[in-house]
Amino acid sequence: MFGFGAQSSVKTLTPTQLRQMGDTVTLVDVRENAEWASGHIAGAIHIPLGRLREKMELIPSGKPVVFYCQAGGRSSQAIAIAKAGGQSHDTHLGGGIGAWRAHGFPLAS
Repeated sequence: MFGFGAQSSVKTLTPTQLRQMGDTVTLVDVRENAEWASGHIAGAIHIPLGRLREKMELIPSGKPVVFYCQAGGRSSQAIAIAKAGGQSHDTHLGGGIGAWRAHGFPLAS
C-alpha cells in the first residue's frame, strides 16, 4: 500500500492476489478501446479513464472495486476520480495488465 494524495491511500494488489479473489470483486479496466480489444481480464467492465467521471454509475455496487490499466498509473488516477466523486473505491492492480500477463494469467478478447 502506498500513499496517494494528502488524506487517502491506495491499496495495491498483486496479480496473484487478484486472481485468488475471483468474482468477489468488480474489475474495472480503464484503458483505451484498442488496449481493451488486445485482451482484458475476463469479467472486467470497460470504462476508459477519460469517461470514468460520467460513467461511474455503470460500476455495480455490492462488491469491492479493483481498477486496472496497462501498468498502474491510470488505475491510480481512477481511484482519485472515484474518491472525488464520493466513492470509496481504493484498490488497483499493481503493474496493471502487464503484470497480469507476465504471470501468465489468462486474458479474454
